[in-house]
Amino acid sequence: MAFRLLPREDEYFVLFAQMTEKIQIASNGLVEMMQGESENFESYVKRIKDLEHECDELMHSVSVKLNKSFITPFDREDIFTLAVALDDVCDYIDAGARAIVMYGIQDISDHAKHLAKVIQGLAMEINSAVSMLNKANGMNQHIVEIHRLENEADDVYFRAIGELFQKETDPIQLIKWKELYEILENATDRCESVANIIESVVLKHT
Repeated sequence: MAFRLLPREDEYFVLFAQMTEKIQIASNGLVEMMQGESENFESYVKRIKDLEHECDELMHSVSVKLNKSFITPFDREDIFTLAVALDDVCDYIDAGARAIVMYGIQDISDHAKHLAKVIQGLAMEINSAVSMLNKANGMNQHIVEIHRLENEADDVYFRAIGELFQKETDPIQLIKWKELYEILENATDRCESVANIIESVVLKHT
């Protein structure tokens, strides 16, 4: 795929790259948070929230540019849909971090840590795939890896939920952990949505 860019059209690719960078940093923070001490959780939540706000601002910049652009490097709807999906990924990472503090979770389960690591891997692959949007050569390996990682996340999620309902006797704890697992799994789903959107764009322009 080779987009024929007119002057300044590459600004969309720059904005997407900035969004994926924020997602990557946020996912790193989530992993570090889960591996650290509970007394530091609040500081991680603030850092991730700041990144989520920055991602929102970049999403807004994409919307503003779309309203002003006469010609775009690919379909307007696809540009907007991709920006929304990227923003959603950061939203779910933020929601996962906040849920840990909101529910007073201190000892992070291995399943939650595993899901956070998968999100981190997905963030890296999304960053690589988006960086290739204006050329697409070599992108397929990243798309394939995103799908593989999402499947891994599904397996972890089902194991976590199964174990939760088998072993947890406190209904409040069950609700807390079920909600956290669902948020983290939703983050991986949105990562796969990003890959699907990118695949669709590539198919339209090859």
